[in-house]
Amino acid sequence: MRGVSSKSAARIPPEERLVNLVVALMATEQGLTKDTILSSVSGYREQSESGTSKDALEKMFERDKESLRGLGVPIETIGDRADPDDLREARYRVPTAEYELPADIEFTPAELALLNLAGGVWSESSLSADARSGLRKIRALGIPVEDPILGYSPRISLREPSFAPLQRAIEDSRIVSFRYMRPGSAAPRVRRLQPLALVEFEARWHVYGLDLDLDAPRTFLLTRIIDDVVITRTAGDPALREGAGERALAGLRELAARQRALLEIDPGTEAWLRLSRRAEPAAQGYWVPYVDLHVFADELASYGPEVRVVEPDEVRSEVISRLRAVRNAHAGAVQ
Repeated sequence: MRGVSSKSAARIPPEERLVNLVVALMATEQGLTKDTILSSVSGYREQSESGTSKDALEKMFERDKESLRGLGVPIETIGDRADPDDLREARYRVPTAEYELPADIEFTPAELALLNLAGGVWSESSLSADARSGLRKIRALGIPVEDPILGYSPRISLREPSFAPLQRAIEDSRIVSFRYMRPGSAAPRVRRLQPLALVEFEARWHVYGLDLDLDAPRTFLLTRIIDDVVITRTAGDPALREGAGERALAGLRELAARQRALLEIDPGTEAWLRLSRRAEPAAQGYWVPYVDLHVFADELASYGPEVRVVEPDEVRSEVISRLRAVRNAHAGAVQ
């Protein structure tokens, strides 16, 4: 009998097991315990009958839950009311309301096409759980979209590995810690933060949140986060997320308004195309606002002779030092 069961288990592919799990969790109002799932849901039941250990089955179930959540399927965990952190007898379900849009919302095919296009701009790993849930609901409507609108979809991808864990921490209102390297510092410093918003400003991603050591809001560049972001089990105040993105952007705009550099930019160059979009004409060149001196100097130095810094002196000095470093590095390579 074990041989027959083993063959049966082998015939259940992982994707079918995931579908069976979703169907089972959507069909219950009270939720299913882990033991019930492992003994009754097809894909787990066959593995159990073939002799797979309970520990291996539980690990399989945990991986499947993470896979489904990554696809935007909301799996709700219902713990003991007296002790919510005690998950030994936890029950699991997929709330059917999470798949439904309000009855008074309707979309035309053109509107659906635009919503799908907007969702397609982001790579899957960059979408928040709310965004994935919204796209899932829209696609579940089954309304045909107008194909001509979908001829081109730009893509936004993220190179900073800290983006995804910070996004999860924001959604779960969790405290994080990370090592942060400031320019001029001898070593990175560990920062403890309740992240509240991820914002893009001047083509760079920032995380805004409550710095627990300073007990004050702070904004950090993702490119300066060293190593992995650690998500702790300590919960923060979810109410602080309200309007956090707007506060972060307002702070960055105010800082940029106080810091400006007067630049001479060669027309028609890459520097012209990129800098003129945020520049203000002046009698001698253009005033360009910036947030971070070192990041701004890196950018200006990358344009080489296409841009020249008139003032302030600190920006000009930083750019010159970078250009000299490049020259010296090339001189050493030639020798």
